[in-house]
Amino acid sequence: MTVTPPKLLQAALQTQRDAYLADPVPSYARRLADLKQLERFVREQQEAICAAISADYGHRSRHETLVTEVLPTLHAIHHARKHLKRWMRPQRRGIDRLAFGLAGNRVIPQPLGVVGVIVPWNFPLNLSLVPLSAILAAGNRAMVKMSENSRHLAALMMRELPRYFPANQLQVFDETGGVGIEFSKLPFDHLLFTGSGQTGKAVMAAAAANLCPVTLELGGKSPAIVLDDFPLRTAAERLVYVKFLNAGQICTTVDHAYVPRARVEEFVRLAREIVAQRYPALDTPDYTSIIDARAYTRLKNAMDEAQARGAQLIPLIPGPAFDEAKHRIAPHLLLNAPADCELMLREIFGPILPVIAYDDLETEVIQRVNAGPRPLALYPFTNDKAQQEKLLTRIMSGGVSLNDALFHVAQDELPFGGVGASGMGHYHGFEGFLTFSKLRPVFMQARFSTAALLAPPYGKLANRLLKFLLR
Repeated sequence: MTVTPPKLLQAALQTQRDAYLADPVPSYARRLADLKQLERFVREQQEAICAAISADYGHRSRHETLVTEVLPTLHAIHHARKHLKRWMRPQRRGIDRLAFGLAGNRVIPQPLGVVGVIVPWNFPLNLSLVPLSAILAAGNRAMVKMSENSRHLAALMMRELPRYFPANQLQVFDETGGVGIEFSKLPFDHLLFTGSGQTGKAVMAAAAANLCPVTLELGGKSPAIVLDDFPLRTAAERLVYVKFLNAGQICTTVDHAYVPRARVEEFVRLAREIVAQRYPALDTPDYTSIIDARAYTRLKNAMDEAQARGAQLIPLIPGPAFDEAKHRIAPHLLLNAPADCELMLREIFGPILPVIAYDDLETEVIQRVNAGPRPLALYPFTNDKAQQEKLLTRIMSGGVSLNDALFHVAQDELPFGGVGASGMGHYHGFEGFLTFSKLRPVFMQARFSTAALLAPPYGKLANRLLKFLLR
């Protein structure tokens, strides 16, 4: 008899919850061993992981997988191992001695229980195992649901991870149709979702039925803002590196760039020069394919629409700019795009960088950014301290890389998360440990309770004491 996804998922959750109840607070040694197992999986399966992700993409640069997935995962695990003992330590908190005498307060971080993780396809190892490093460090168990576009990696993880972790601690599920919907309906103790805002709303609505807390890591149109004082070649080198990494399929990539009008022509020239050196042809092994035919068609149609409405598309590498069979699109700049075209309205998630010329920072940049949904990231390029402070103060975003892009996400000591339409909640490093822990407040009454002085029947002593406390 075939087991339906709801029953399979519910059984897996019950197995993990039973295991949690039998051992609700794993020791430091146990958690450390779990983190070492997670690291061992990554190191031993490294080449298989790279091959699986490349197969899911059609082609994914091995070096990009190592740089954006394997390396950050190992760093996150190492960071958690290094700081775990300190993170787990109960915290003493102050107390009002006049009111509570010799009683005491402390906060004890304890595991939530079973955490669900819904993983997107663009960085499937990073966005499953980096959260897992925090989830396991906090002492939880986890169920992980992979994307339908990560079939090869999901198969690898489902086949190999049971050699490293028992099913009552960690299980991975493939998307075989309807699994994601049922997964988000489960009464987890916490649910982490990374993906689009539209799907995030559905996940949050499903979780709300169980009063399950959620961390949502969504997307958004993250702007770069280049100011006149910043060296333009440096800005161009950094912007095109980040924008065309993974062929632009990064939630925290530069979605578009504001460049002073007088410097746009020079920026285009520099971008052409830099990108052609990095990617000499569309079929270079260092350049990644668009994930599937549907995404390729969406991007191609959006480019055609913008061009038909007067925008200028500038391919940045020589030779053919498109390969439909291998769903590859060359890096492009987009100039003079209508504000209401598809590429300007929704997150691009592809290798097209709109360059928006501006004359006035306040009206043409700050006000325009603030008129839209809050972005997941902000990338100001200026060495002027006053202008840095102005942009950081006036534009709210999830995170910031100043004079570069993307790299705030790689900092283990910085929390990662969005704001407003770009998400809610944080993880990475200590904030990840806190997100997946219950910071349990504990009040410890002293041998003598001062509250007894305020018990009925109330009289002169109570009146004098209250007068003293209320003074």
